[in-house]
Amino acid sequence: MMSPVRFDGPMRFEGKIAFITGGAIGFGRAFAEALAREGAAVVIADVDTATAASTVAALAADDRRALAVECDVADEAQVERAVAQTVDDFGGVDVLINNAGLHLLEYNQPFAVLDRAKLRRLLDVNVVGIVNCTMACRASMAARGGGAVLNIASMAGHLSTTPYAVSKLAVRGLTVALATELAPDSIRVNAVSPGLMATENAIADLPQELVDQFVNHTQLVRRLGQMDDIVKAMLYLCSEDASFVTGETLRVTGGYPLYL
Repeated sequence: MMSPVRFDGPMRFEGKIAFITGGAIGFGRAFAEALAREGAAVVIADVDTATAASTVAALAADDRRALAVECDVADEAQVERAVAQTVDDFGGVDVLINNAGLHLLEYNQPFAVLDRAKLRRLLDVNVVGIVNCTMACRASMAARGGGAVLNIASMAGHLSTTPYAVSKLAVRGLTVALATELAPDSIRVNAVSPGLMATENAIADLPQELVDQFVNHTQLVRRLGQMDDIVKAMLYLCSEDASFVTGETLRVTGGYPLYL
């Protein structure tokens, strides 16, 4: 069980509203918990409405403001409805975290192996989903004086050549494009590329021998990445601490891969 990130000083997200896709479990839930502890109201946008409601209940039990909304990021109309509900209930959006995505070994196959229906779904969720959510939140963010968007990429998008990796390479490109397009509205757009992380899904999906080889012989930091490593990067990039940072992808990978 991960230990919560500890905060010192004033809460950085007091009065802010954060819309988190794929927020019911994993990184999304960890992001929601961290932002709520720093004063934000959080919206858990997920296709798994039951688990989203459970996450909201846990946050509410700690006196956090939270809302669950059904949201398939690949469905533009559903995204628009989810954002409209957020605006109606909470007043707007200040922080958008594009966390929802398809991943792991199912999509880390050659293009000749992955059937076209799965490929289209992968790109619809991992790439078009970011566009849908960002465009849906733009007007509210602009009306509130600006905001921060964080996209979740992957170290695979820096080196690998699978369909999943290509989708995450596209996330890096989208981060630059959207940072440019949204700059006139004072909206910053950045991304995080996690490395090999000690999440239940990742560890269950990979042979232990492969994990040990990667940590001990490929990374520079000889430990598995932890959820808190990504949470801390998120808090920085979404806060005013990073007010001069936009269009960037921050690798949190234990030093893999390094290149100039």
